[in-house]
Amino acid sequence: MRFDVLTLFPEMFAPVKESILGRALDNNLIELNLINFREFSTDKSKHVDDTPYGGGAGMVIKPEPVYDAYKSIIEGLESKPKVIYLSPKGKVFNQQIARELAKEEHLILLCGHYEGIDQRVIDEIVDEEISIGDYVLTGGELPAMVLIDAISRNVEGVIKEESVEDESFSEGLLEYPQYTRPEVFMGRRVPEVLLSGHHANIANWRREQSLEITKKKRPDLIKEERSQTNG
Repeated sequence: MRFDVLTLFPEMFAPVKESILGRALDNNLIELNLINFREFSTDKSKHVDDTPYGGGAGMVIKPEPVYDAYKSIIEGLESKPKVIYLSPKGKVFNQQIARELAKEEHLILLCGHYEGIDQRVIDEIVDEEISIGDYVLTGGELPAMVLIDAISRNVEGVIKEESVEDESFSEGLLEYPQYTRPEVFMGRRVPEVLLSGHHANIANWRREQSLEITKKKRPDLIKEERSQTNG
């Protein structure tokens, strides 16, 4: 899986190169290329923004540097990669979308900033707009990192397959509680069923816990699962 990120702040992506994703990069399971589209500005001062037509506060990113940076990525490729613009106007990201995007071989993530990007270049190159939630961020860099992390975990070899299956949202439910040594901590004991060695009973307990936790903390997920089943 290859990620190309169009951003004004490539230095923000240092956390992506740590931990599980860092190992995935080292093992060539994923590839991350950071393209600063400021370098494609033809302005002597390397400006990439200008005042909005029609007036209003803030600045808007010009279309030319974004488009030229995009062209530098796709030049010589046999097929066009899927381009995602991180935008509050997009559909809200979830685990199902992460799984679907993990099937792609190459993604281009476009990070906006200031008051956004000239709509004409969005219309020209973007295939899909994605939001990570109903709130405002300074730019698209943090959402891009969220997508890279969530998508990469679904790429074969990045983490153990059974770990993916057990994670929250893998079956539309939140994950069950986890415990490790010591057996007793602050007077609280590990549930006896986890010490029994009876795999069927443990699996049933975990399923029941996932259902109870989801009903309590995210009942909307239960309604969504029922709706999809009935549909």
